[in-house]
Amino acid sequence: MRRWLGVVLVLFIATAVGAEQVEEPAGYRFEPYRAPTPAGLTGATTIDSARAEQIWRAGASLFIDVMPRDAKPANLPAGTVWRDRRRDNIPGSVWLANVGYGAISDEMQAYFQRSLEELTGGDSGRVLVFYCDSQCWMSWNAGKRAIALGYARVHWYPDGTQGWRAAGLPLTEATPRP
Repeated sequence: MRRWLGVVLVLFIATAVGAEQVEEPAGYRFEPYRAPTPAGLTGATTIDSARAEQIWRAGASLFIDVMPRDAKPANLPAGTVWRDRRRDNIPGSVWLANVGYGAISDEMQAYFQRSLEELTGGDSGRVLVFYCDSQCWMSWNAGKRAIALGYARVHWYPDGTQGWRAAGLPLTEATPRP
């Protein structure tokens, strides 16, 4: 029952927000990142929570969370203790923080490319599922980057952790990949 109610809530939100059609931009999306997203990503398969769960349970795919990580403010007073905000994601996911911005540095692009190569063992045909939060362009941008790098089986899960949680599926505390 709880799972059904969660799915209904996600569908209601998606329908209400998705009333306006959002076009895919030719390039990457810049701010605001938390905004209605398009129905799909050219070159990728767009999946819902039910399909994401099937893929996750099969265990052969790589789920990639691209939620940004909060940066420690440079002007904190001496002695201030900084604690990262907790991030929960889909169990077994890899958190590649900060790779979903519209523009990323050469260093961040190299980190993204190197991480994908290492995590897939160089298999550009491995199923990759990109997500962050619902109504967030970060996962769309990261999926687009993976396609540009030659990954052939990119899946985009636009409902992200909110959709996963609403479907009654487990989340676990995440740590960004170094």
